[in-house]
Amino acid sequence: MKIALDAMGGDNAPEATVHGAVWAARDFGLKVQLVGQPEVIEAELAKHNVKGLDLSVTAASEVIEMDDSPSAAVKHKKDSSMVVALRSVKSGECDAFVSAGNSGGALAAALFGLGRIKGIKRPALSTIFPADSEAGCCLLLDIGANTDVRPEFLLQFGLMGHHYVHSVLKIPNPRVGLLSTGEEEYKGNILVQEATKIFKQSKLNFVGNIEAKDVPLGLADVVVTDGFTGNIYIKGVQGAASIIQKALAREIKRRPLAILGAFLARGAIKALRTKVDYREFGGGPLLGVNGIVVIAHGRSDGYAIRNAIRVARKAASEEIVQAIENGLRKWEENEELSEVTV
Repeated sequence: MKIALDAMGGDNAPEATVHGAVWAARDFGLKVQLVGQPEVIEAELAKHNVKGLDLSVTAASEVIEMDDSPSAAVKHKKDSSMVVALRSVKSGECDAFVSAGNSGGALAAALFGLGRIKGIKRPALSTIFPADSEAGCCLLLDIGANTDVRPEFLLQFGLMGHHYVHSVLKIPNPRVGLLSTGEEEYKGNILVQEATKIFKQSKLNFVGNIEAKDVPLGLADVVVTDGFTGNIYIKGVQGAASIIQKALAREIKRRPLAILGAFLARGAIKALRTKVDYREFGGGPLLGVNGIVVIAHGRSDGYAIRNAIRVARKAASEEIVQAIENGLRKWEENEELSEVTV
């Protein structure tokens, strides 16, 4: 297994990306190809003990910056770390691509460099989201790749999410829900109402429409929405979690007995913090492109990059692209979905 890593992507690159690559190579025993400016990468590698690790450096002179226009940057920066890394995936030299850089740039580079899986109308950016379920999480998609969609796009998001959760998270018959303003079929906008109809006609394990509050309650294993709504939902939750954490820390410091209580409960607090820490999930797979692409958070540190590489390795080893291809083919042939997934 060989992972192509955009070593120049992210707010904390190249320190975090190189650290994460070393960490992943040591923990998972895989090969990591660091793509970017060699002198910069080599200087970071020199800070680590890399003896016995299979790390290589591939030169790329340009970087797609966070404020670059995605499509224009991909078109004009042909020697960027993203484009070069994805080229190695396209050629088969690497099994997957990971980046914490400009997510729009990564999406555009993946579409230009890898193309879509045959039959997929739009790729979807997904994320693992903590939930009170047996698996401890659910898959939410789309969270930003497509702000304007049609009902049939949402159905394909559900299909791709179904196969990812089944193959990677090992949930036998994933429950698929559609994010809406209420459980009732008549609620939500026209897009949701029309999508609900076709979801009900599909052979997915569709559990109906679910409200935003129901996502962390674990009412569905796959939560489908459009990229505009999904992106706002994710960022809203992140903001709320940050405020709660800061407010709780302030209130504990004001009360001596609360400080003692927090000390006694430190194990439980640490476990809860781990459960909701985005770094634990690493990154979100971009489903629908013809290759494994994992996009990590822009502010990822070394630990988050390590876990993003772990996610990419898992998706590649479970052959998620082939699973989606087969599922779509079966769907088009009107065969039972259970024949593909169970």
